Amino acid sequence: MDGDFRHEFVREPAGLRQFPALVLNADYRPLSYYPLSLWTWQEAIKAVWADRVDIVAQYDHWVRSPSTEIRIPSVIVLRDYVKPQKRVAFTRFNLFLRDEFCCQYCGARDNLTFDHVVPRARGGRTSWENVVAACSPCNLRKGSRSLRQVGMSLRRPPRAPGAEELRNMGRKFPPNHLHESWIDFLYWDAELEA
Repeated sequence: MDGDFRHEFVREPAGLRQFPALVLNADYRPLSYYPLSLWTWQEAIKAVWADRVDIVAQYDHWVRSPSTEIRIPSVIVLRDYVKPQKRVAFTRFNLFLRDEFCCQYCGARDNLTFDHVVPRARGGRTSWENVVAACSPCNLRKGSRSLRQVGMSLRRPPRAPGAEELRNMGRKFPPNHLHESWIDFLYWDAELEA
């Protein structure tokens, strides 16, 4: 093992955590866009050794053992196709994603919570069709009253999103860090400019 590498690894062991691998399905699409399907470099290397993935792109950094050295994968593709889920789980995160992280009453993006359009106190259910993202001020203003009573309106009526729709929505919100080797795989099916 190279002495400089060992010194760097011991001095900054967290440094190797900074090399996530983008995981693509067998059709070369990410398993998910938001959150982006990423594995740690350790998971990626284990999958390579288990022959479950192929390496598509690599970082310019190496990991070494006494008998082997391997470049850290930056993009890997699964050998077996994983069928995407058809059903979308009703979670706070998916609700915010459906509503594009935006209050459905005023358009604000800060202090988001969720609101029952028909209040639970009036028989409203907790479902895709009755819950929307709302900022705290709008949620407090509406309270347990109807939209008509408070003179508010929705930007879009709430509805259950499809799995593909939610995946595409996630593409609008890239993570803070995008490695250059990932870009072609994240937007390869986007419409090209003329």
